[in-house]
Amino acid sequence: MQTMSTNSLETQDVKSHRKKDLSIFDPTIIRRATIDSLKKLDPRWQLKNPVMFVVEIGSVVTTIEFFRLWLFTQPTRELPQGDLNNEIIFVLGVTIWLWFTVIFANFAEAMAEGRGKAQADTLRKARTTTIAKRLSGSDRTSKVEQVSAPELRKGDLVLVEAGDVIPSDGEIVDGVASVDESAITGESAPVIRESGGDRSAVTGGTTVLSDWIVVKISANPGETFLDRMIALVEGAARQKTPNEIALNILLASLTIIFVLVCVSLEPFAIYSGKAVSITTLIALLICLIPTTIGGLLSAIGIAGMDRMVQRNVLAMSGRAVEAAGDVDVLLLDKTGTITLGNRRASRFVPLSGVDEKELAQAALLSSLSDETPEGRSIVELARERYGLQVEPQPTATFVPFTAQTRMSGVDLGSGAGGVGTLTATRSIRKGASDSVIAYVSELGGAQSEELKQTVDEIARAGSTPLAVAETGADGKARLLGVIELKDIVKSGMRERFDQLRKMGIRTIMITGDNPLTAAAISQEAGVDDFLAQATPETKMKLIKEQQVGGRLVAMTGDGTNDAPALAQADVGVAMNTGTQAAKEAANMIDLDSNPTKLIEVVEVGKQLLITRGALTTFSIANDVAKYFAIIPAMFMSTFPELNALNIMHLATPHSAVLSAVIFNALIIIALVPLALRGVKYRPIGAGPLLRNNLLIYGVGGIIIPFIGIKLIDVILQVLHLTL
Repeated sequence: MQTMSTNSLETQDVKSHRKKDLSIFDPTIIRRATIDSLKKLDPRWQLKNPVMFVVEIGSVVTTIEFFRLWLFTQPTRELPQGDLNNEIIFVLGVTIWLWFTVIFANFAEAMAEGRGKAQADTLRKARTTTIAKRLSGSDRTSKVEQVSAPELRKGDLVLVEAGDVIPSDGEIVDGVASVDESAITGESAPVIRESGGDRSAVTGGTTVLSDWIVVKISANPGETFLDRMIALVEGAARQKTPNEIALNILLASLTIIFVLVCVSLEPFAIYSGKAVSITTLIALLICLIPTTIGGLLSAIGIAGMDRMVQRNVLAMSGRAVEAAGDVDVLLLDKTGTITLGNRRASRFVPLSGVDEKELAQAALLSSLSDETPEGRSIVELARERYGLQVEPQPTATFVPFTAQTRMSGVDLGSGAGGVGTLTATRSIRKGASDSVIAYVSELGGAQSEELKQTVDEIARAGSTPLAVAETGADGKARLLGVIELKDIVKSGMRERFDQLRKMGIRTIMITGDNPLTAAAISQEAGVDDFLAQATPETKMKLIKEQQVGGRLVAMTGDGTNDAPALAQADVGVAMNTGTQAAKEAANMIDLDSNPTKLIEVVEVGKQLLITRGALTTFSIANDVAKYFAIIPAMFMSTFPELNALNIMHLATPHSAVLSAVIFNALIIIALVPLALRGVKYRPIGAGPLLRNNLLIYGVGGIIIPFIGIKLIDVILQVLHLTL
């Protein structure tokens, strides 16, 4: 009890610490980001961002120019002491704010990384070096050897009992237990993990609260889920996405163009009779190149992955997050996604001439080894309604369900299962009605219109029918009846699908049910289409068909049979409780194992793309105002008519240049919260979205700099800094 209490306190502490770390204004994150922003001044780091590398070179040049003027330049007739002092102060001011521009851009990136590093610190607390109980054999009764968690290797079997911390990633091969996963997911409510089915995976660092399990280790030290997650949230495994690379190329091209423009201005100025100072030319260049988006681009991408982590979704790459924003088609499993998940047996419907108890007994025998929730509910219903207490015998051979046969069952030997004295083998099968009917036909059994009608009635009601058949001692098969499994559509699903439709996303429900059941559920839920009697092959075929049409496809899955489709999909979201094969095939993992999270994943992806587009629009638009500030200041004395362009009526040429440079730096830091939180996404069409983007960030990007630069100029006048 003491151990359990201590673990509970530890996980609660981790959870509260994690929530605190998610704030971008956390003092720890700000302090770390401030230090990192100075470290990122290293030219080798700046080379990764061509725009900010040019700004840093400009800062170095103006720094050299300041020291040249201050230490080595003497007053002359053309440049008296007063003018020289003003020029030195002007160059110093421009230099300081150019360095601030670089530091602020670094700070934006460091802030985005800071939340990831805070997440990593929390995850390291969850990563334990606990003592594991390694088993020498293949079951719980084997000899137990005490070893530390780092000594475990892939394939080892460990016993984890109530109060123990699961030492490493693995799959449960025996037992069932309540597990506290708050150290990973932040959710304090315990979950049930059990052997068999698609909820057998467990993560190292989580705690068993009750009962016991035997776990087969699935990862070597350094390769665990926590290790991978720490590397990803820290940014060590982050690579630029294709969109980022393309935008970087565009920004670099614009920078080269403006470099050539600014270089060409000096000969014109000399020809006109008055040279332009190197400081003014650099200020013009820095203000005209897209420094705003250049400084925020990396932060936007990192923040997009971070928003996934906040929703307990681990994105394996930024490419996956971007692809989620471009998704056209969503493939959603019916069970657990659209419906509540655990279909339960509600009644047995026998055919004419078959006793209901006989059907229930056959259904019970065929489900004794069925570890799925549906199979267990059949056993419970038969025992509760008829008091049947049949247990399997050594002579029984169980037939597992497969996606190909779509049936499961049992082969019984003489006297097995307490069903009487049998002198030959008796076989029982349950499964999809068409598969069971085909099975009976192959064995020479008679068809039944009554069964087909019953199946249709149950399917039209939105429930799932399972047919049951048996083969007797004479080798002939006969149909016994139908088991009805009830599905309940989750509340609010129709509204969510309506939102997706507004986004331009088509939804397709995937189910193993027959077409009638699938049609009933799809109509109730409001999906656009459905794929019934789905197999791994048909899922793959559907995804490929959609992709051939140029669409991007997303889907969720948790089973081994979902792995091929998850790998084929552009966005594959695997459940953390799913099989190892599913998690390895997907490019995202949902720690909460909530299949409906796919909808949130798409929204985060779209928010990332919209944020990048909005800030790119703003960055290019606000160059217009800076043009009106600096160009008149450069040539006003040579070409007085250019004063007409000084529509902001800035005090002096030096004040105009300095105001533009200061605004250029401050706007980056002002937009950091927006870059990290993202532009709010609303499910509207592409046309209205583009119009709103241009109106808010295009027009706003032109107007705000006029106001900002004029306000800074007024402040400089008040402080008597207009030289």
